[in-house]
Amino acid sequence: MKSAYELAMERLDRSEPKGRALTPAQKARLAEIDAVYKGRWAEREIFLKSQIETSLSAGDPDAVDQLRQQLASEKARLEEECEDEKERVRRG
Repeated sequence: MKSAYELAMERLDRSEPKGRALTPAQKARLAEIDAVYKGRWAEREIFLKSQIETSLSAGDPDAVDQLRQQLASEKARLEEECEDEKERVRRG
């Protein structure tokens, strides 16, 4: 007897056409995209964390909260951009 999860996964496999295999060039481009966006994220993270430290030492909790929110939104934005670009490469 199969669980509901297993049945759902089987239906998903049947309904979703199998994608074609990626070419070596596409794989290389995907790796390059990952590296670029990891670098962008590291740059933003270092900058914003230094700003957070500065605001903490200045005793400005409102600025700290705002910077933490900005840090989270920057990460989400960069992840979305990265996935969009990788999807374009996958489509060919």
